[in-house]
Amino acid sequence: MSVHPQPPGRRGTVDRPYSALNLRLALAIFGLVTSTVLAVLAFRAGRTPVGWIVAALALLAAIDIVVIQVRRRARKRVQGTGFSMFE
Repeated sequence: MSVHPQPPGRRGTVDRPYSALNLRLALAIFGLVTSTVLAVLAFRAGRTPVGWIVAALALLAAIDIVVIQVRRRARKRVQGTGFSMFE
């Protein structure tokens, strides 16, 4: 399976990407940290169902981080330059 910087069939180009990967990465990391802390607090407070729901959200954020990193590497491979978090 080929990995591209953007999903096929999207309107974005190399100059104007469809998805802001750096912003998405920052938000996913924030979501992972926040969800993990909230899950731990929920489990400690005895709110097990809430803890599992928030833990599932943390898992989704971790999966999103992996997908974003794969796309960022594909973008770097296509363009050949590095990117800062603020581009």
